[in-house]
Amino acid sequence: MIENEFWQFDASYWFQQLNSSEKGLSRQEAAVLLQNSTNHKKEASRFIKDLQLFIAQFKSPLMLLLIGAVILSAFLGDTSDVFIIMFIVLSTGLLSFFQERNASRVVEKLQSMISLKSTVIRDNQPIEINSLEIVTGDILVFKAGDMIPADCLIIEDNELNANEASLTGESYPVRKQAGILPAKTELSKRTNCLWEGASIVSGNAKAVVIATGNNTIFGQIAQSASTTIETTFEKGIKDFGFFLMKITLVLSVFILVINLLNHKSPIDSALFALALAVGMAPELLPAITTIAMSAGAKRMLEKKVIVKKLASIQNLGEVNLLCTDKTGTITEGSIKVVGLVNEAGQASEWVKQLAFWNATHESGYANPMDDALRRLNVDASNSAQKIGEIPYDFLRKRLSIAVKTNEERLLITKGAFAQVIEICSTVQLDNGVVEDIALHQAALVSKFEQFGMSGLRAIAICYKNIETDIITKNDETAMTLAGFILLEDPVKEGIVETIEELHKLHVNLKVITGDNKNVAASIAQKIGIINPKVLTGGEIVNTSPEALQHLVKQTHIFAEVEPQQKERIILALRRSYTVAYIGDGINDVSAINAADVGISVENAVDVAREAADFVLMEKSLMVLVDGIKEGRKTFANTLKYIFINTGSTFGNMFSVAFASLLLPFLPMLPKQILLMNFITDFPYLTVASDNVDQEQLNKPGKWDLRFIRNYMLIFGIHSSLFDILTFLTLLYVLKVKESAFQTGWFIESILTELFILFIIRTHKNFFKSQPGKYLFLLSILGLVLTLGLPYMPFANDIGLTPLPFINLGAMLLIVVAYIITADILKVWFFKKYRS
Repeated sequence: MIENEFWQFDASYWFQQLNSSEKGLSRQEAAVLLQNSTNHKKEASRFIKDLQLFIAQFKSPLMLLLIGAVILSAFLGDTSDVFIIMFIVLSTGLLSFFQERNASRVVEKLQSMISLKSTVIRDNQPIEINSLEIVTGDILVFKAGDMIPADCLIIEDNELNANEASLTGESYPVRKQAGILPAKTELSKRTNCLWEGASIVSGNAKAVVIATGNNTIFGQIAQSASTTIETTFEKGIKDFGFFLMKITLVLSVFILVINLLNHKSPIDSALFALALAVGMAPELLPAITTIAMSAGAKRMLEKKVIVKKLASIQNLGEVNLLCTDKTGTITEGSIKVVGLVNEAGQASEWVKQLAFWNATHESGYANPMDDALRRLNVDASNSAQKIGEIPYDFLRKRLSIAVKTNEERLLITKGAFAQVIEICSTVQLDNGVVEDIALHQAALVSKFEQFGMSGLRAIAICYKNIETDIITKNDETAMTLAGFILLEDPVKEGIVETIEELHKLHVNLKVITGDNKNVAASIAQKIGIINPKVLTGGEIVNTSPEALQHLVKQTHIFAEVEPQQKERIILALRRSYTVAYIGDGINDVSAINAADVGISVENAVDVAREAADFVLMEKSLMVLVDGIKEGRKTFANTLKYIFINTGSTFGNMFSVAFASLLLPFLPMLPKQILLMNFITDFPYLTVASDNVDQEQLNKPGKWDLRFIRNYMLIFGIHSSLFDILTFLTLLYVLKVKESAFQTGWFIESILTELFILFIIRTHKNFFKSQPGKYLFLLSILGLVLTLGLPYMPFANDIGLTPLPFINLGAMLLIVVAYIITADILKVWFFKKYRS
């Protein structure tokens, strides 16, 4: 549809082409169009999704090589090994599949809860629908803060401005209005169009949908260039995974060559090396991280935090600074009108009437202040008819409404004190006399500051008589100041205790608000900040980037800031902190995007929710405290698997390399290695739901590759020493043969891998920390199964043999020594390398 260059035709042409009208489509017509549409993204069936996920479990190069080797082995007639190994491989894949399947369904549920909604006219009535259900010919109704879900032609507009940065790269809003443009008009100058992916900054409009889905400009760009931004943790996981994989492959090839040089069976040696690579490589790492994050997302949902971007959970765990607006987080968010006063601060019915008319007829930007003003008790006989509106925007910081009463036409403007005063030439005094505002300038400023110091937000309101029904921004001049609207937003009950909870988590709090500095300072004192340091937007303008970087660390409250200044503040803070920002308005979007973690709320404007990583179902800092704890819990549980894999596994690789040089037979059969991997996978996959010590929740988690490498080296050496001790005990003390050796090392290896999980899951002595229920039960099951396997009827088929009591006792003694020394080493390691 885009090829038709639709901006060159008017709305009536498109109504005819699309069988639509200003009354919109009927529900039935829209349903038929949606059913027949070929350019909407079709969801794959549940079966296809599950099948793709199952196949993905076996796509790793190591797994494919192992399957290929098993098939080759089958051709050579070794059928018993083939069935055993294939059973283990298939069971491991199924285990991972079911865990990831459950994780993906959690994510789908979360996404459905925050799907984008749009207002559309159906059957001549405005209704709210899921944006994915929009079809060509629909009439969309837009207001400030809305995301644009399709390519549209404007049919009505009022002071409409849109942000098209996602398409053009231009950050400044573009003025939009109905009209006809030449066919060859370039994208940035098509002012009669609205594009999918853009958002409404100010004003309101109606538009007819011309293109949806893949036919939009945004859809075509997304198809040709799909990019995903990695979080710090994701990049660290990927890089470390490759690092371990390289070490594993190099050592596997080395072990294969040594076994071949020692004249061992080529097929057995190849299978052994491949099984070792599969068993020792971090093949569960992607599944563990996904499961840990989805489990965290599920827990966060229970605590009223919706996770939009799963990988961001790890970033939330790293947060050590929270920046927030004031309304609804620090304060109740329920605006109360506590005064409608004239220039002298005395109650005024005229100010009350003007404020009521202005708020009642406002339609461009929904906000709690106008909601409160609409509830004012005014004389019903003084009715006024709306004849025009100049919507609020964040540059003018004011809203104008033109009304017609029985006697006159009035332009009524309310907004920020400074922005209203600058368009006023006169002021109406208490006695009704109108005088030059210059005579009262100092008194008005003093009165405004007094209101602020009392914790009241003062909005100025002015008016003038007009002659015409058509108004523009140019009419906002030579107005008469009527007085002030005094608003109060009480501090939330329990906010002081919540801030203390944040401090316990080593998370600092800074407030960023567009409110007056005196109001902000008053609020800061009420929440326990003694002598708050306040930095205003005006001061930020005159501050260099280098100086700002230093200033922001000392500042508690940023007041009177512009939207673009919020972004500048966040970027300066990120040089010293991992920053989360919470906001719900259009003016918060740039800051949400700039922060390490962007947070919005369920009732926020579309564009703010779309930009955020997390959406709070309640605008409460306590909800966020719980979210930060869950982020840290997820981070800690993911690291547990990494530690297990890098410690005992890395050590085992070197142990096997040493054993291959020493032994005339394979130290463990390929099927035994895979069986060992299978048994330990069960408790490893429950790491996602494991308990985490309070000490680990109290400090932000940080991805530190050097720290992990130190752990890998120290605990790898420790694990290797005990493996070598096991080899020497079996060979030279107990003087066992091949099968007994393999059985002894099989038992010792599994038990040490099971116990290292209990040791490394806590920074304290392992017996001082309670593990998760499922981790504990499955580990016990793995231990019982390991000790019982050599005595099973099919033990001989997997190369295991019953051990004499002295041999089993020796293995258990080595395991006990391993547990004691590993626990002591662990406590020392975390004290030395983690401050």
